[in-house]
Amino acid sequence: MDGDTNIVAETIYALSSGAGVGGVAVVRISGPGVDAVLTALGVAPLPAPRYAALHNILCPISADILDQALVLRFPGPGSFTGEDVAELHIHGGEAVLAAVLSALQQTELARMAENGEFTRRAFENGKLDLTGAEAVGDLVAARTDEQRKLALRQYDGGLADLYEAWRSELIDLLGYAEAEIDFSDEELPEALQRQVLNKIIAIKQRVKDHSHTSLLGEQIRSGFPISILGAPNAGKSSLMNLLSRRDVAIVSEVAGTTRDVIEVQMNLAGYAVSISDTAGIRDSNDQIEAEGVRRAEQEAKRAALKIVVIDATVGILPDRLRSLIDSHTLVVVNKSDLAPVPSGIFDGSAVTDIRLVSAKTGDGIEELVADITKTVEKRLSAYEGPVPTRQRHREALQETVTALDRAEAAALPELAAEDIRLAARALGRITGRVDIDDILDTVFRDFCIGK
Repeated sequence: MDGDTNIVAETIYALSSGAGVGGVAVVRISGPGVDAVLTALGVAPLPAPRYAALHNILCPISADILDQALVLRFPGPGSFTGEDVAELHIHGGEAVLAAVLSALQQTELARMAENGEFTRRAFENGKLDLTGAEAVGDLVAARTDEQRKLALRQYDGGLADLYEAWRSELIDLLGYAEAEIDFSDEELPEALQRQVLNKIIAIKQRVKDHSHTSLLGEQIRSGFPISILGAPNAGKSSLMNLLSRRDVAIVSEVAGTTRDVIEVQMNLAGYAVSISDTAGIRDSNDQIEAEGVRRAEQEAKRAALKIVVIDATVGILPDRLRSLIDSHTLVVVNKSDLAPVPSGIFDGSAVTDIRLVSAKTGDGIEELVADITKTVEKRLSAYEGPVPTRQRHREALQETVTALDRAEAAALPELAAEDIRLAARALGRITGRVDIDDILDTVFRDFCIGK
């Protein structure tokens, strides 16, 4: 009886293929009770490991045939989770899937998996490091080719190998620093002390240079943020609809129609892009509109690229818009079919070139999309190696740099050794080598069930 309780607590199952009707659905089972579960479903004899066998899947209560399935077994530790694993490749109809999942529950030998539990078990059983586990979720969620490439590089261990190499260097360096403590009564060669200090500086610089790519990695993974900004009625929402090729924003001649930030995801040259339409920027006594303007200016700060839209028929560049224009801004003059660009409109601003478009006729839109695409490609293809992809990576890298700053300036060898140890620990948290219990729930929270 105790053995059965153990199986119930540890054996899990879930649909691991995509939801929805399809030709085939894959149900994964993992844990010590896999063979018992298969037997309860009428799978006999059990298939040889890693060989597919066709079996009827039976209801454990009535013995009715639920489906014919290809059954595969992967004994641990040579499986994805490191445990005994089985897969049922069943027909992908809703009724078939519901019947098979119900049958698994009726065996009373397994329970439904929680979000990310298969991948979490793979991590806990040493099949993946924490960056590899995160990459599994990113591969599943990838919408663009560049997201796929980034996740695959991380899944293949590029990021973990880099961090573990630095951590290994720091551990070796710690040995030298502790030697200085152990032999404090003796004079260590000045050359050795200088060598330790030079290595601290060198590793710190490599980590610092790498951490500067964290924003790039996060933008590839989550989407390159672009904000469309401008005065009311400049044509921002019309431009948004043209860029996204669908009506996502309400277009009206009434000023101040857009009050909140409207966001749409796009794929440009294989890169995920998130474009936001914002409220028209102007001074307003309307409390709701003023809040919309505040949010628009916040979006401008968050954006990696700003598209400032100016109405050619108005002829002025308001100061609040002028202050938003910098080297990461594309200036678009809309309604160019109605009026020429007024001379002097850009005097005193940072504008060096402009794009003339007409949201009404579509003139200039394709050229604008090409400019945006070129900018995104240039910014996101600037680094080819493994890059950090999450805020927790960035924070741990910053902790590493801060600790090495202290180690470099330490007056006593004991203080330098402690800070080198803290730097190595911060790197270890990224890959899951140390102190990771408090972040596991956060890492796997956004996974889907069955992964």
